[in-house]
Amino acid sequence: MKLIDLTHPLTDGQPAFPGDPVPRIRPFATLAENGYNLTRFAMGSHQGTHLDAPFHFLRDGGTVDRIPLERLYGPATLVDLAPGGALGKGAVITPGMLQLHASAFEPGARVLLRTGWHEQFGSPAFFDGYPSLTIEAARWIAARKIGLLGMDMPSPAADPAEAHQALLGADVLLLEAVANLAALPRRFTLAAFPLKLEGRDGPPVRAVAILDEPS
Repeated sequence: MKLIDLTHPLTDGQPAFPGDPVPRIRPFATLAENGYNLTRFAMGSHQGTHLDAPFHFLRDGGTVDRIPLERLYGPATLVDLAPGGALGKGAVITPGMLQLHASAFEPGARVLLRTGWHEQFGSPAFFDGYPSLTIEAARWIAARKIGLLGMDMPSPAADPAEAHQALLGADVLLLEAVANLAALPRRFTLAAFPLKLEGRDGPPVRAVAILDEPS
């Protein structure tokens, strides 16, 4: 078995989605002064690699603590939209691009989209001109009733509200700002367990791909 970390690190002062709080991760107690180390941190619930629960955009949507763990662990498929490279700034992802990978989008499936945009993570550029699903592409995915859509972008679309409403409204969980997708085979096992924030919209996760190594 081989594990591949799909999670970006969280650091003090890291750029956040425009309008979200900038993360603050600072020592609260230290060995020198207190005899132990303890860290105080404050950040938005959608910082770094994170999960969107339906409540993020839907008044009556399910909250993160009510998501069955089985939905966050199991077989997953990589859909590579830029093999060997990356989609450019302002690229749009259309239904035609997804149709080439239609077999991955089965009811209940976990699908991770690779665009190569994760290379921008850690700089303000990550949030500027990231590849974006058209609303038609978001609705194409929603209509197929997959269970989880992961991506290496910070959001599924440049117009976040419409795409989020289409996907979360179809009960498609969103795993955003995923790292290291170029290291994955097409099929793998995904584990992406979030912090259990009661009644909330989403939290950071530690996402991991589990690969079966040949015997």
